[in-house]
Amino acid sequence: MDKKNLKRALEIREVQKHKMPDFVRADSWKVKRLENSGWRRPKGLDTKMRIQRKGWPPVVKIGYRKIKIARDLHPSGLKEVLVHNVKELQALDPEIHIVRIASTVGRKKRVEIIDEATKMGLKIANPRI
Repeated sequence: MDKKNLKRALEIREVQKHKMPDFVRADSWKVKRLENSGWRRPKGLDTKMRIQRKGWPPVVKIGYRKIKIARDLHPSGLKEVLVHNVKELQALDPEIHIVRIASTVGRKKRVEIIDEATKMGLKIANPRI
């Protein structure tokens, strides 16, 4: 995968992202307790969304997927890797990977991970201390 194709794929993915509809839960606009509960597949027998009737919100389908070469990549074009300790950094390549420190890691270990990653030349997606 060369840089030119990857850059183009990331641009296409960004355009696709803006065309993606907001998928809403069926009848969430009618029932207060369902308001911001996220996507759930409509399963009712008479549900208009399940039948995909015209005028009703869209349903999640495979056709809404993003371009394949840019899928699961960080916006920088690097593969994002979740790291919990310093030992996990050893197998990473600065040309291919970007580090995301797990949210469960405390401040002391986070500082150690950041120090080691900068020595290795790795980029960090969430460097806050």
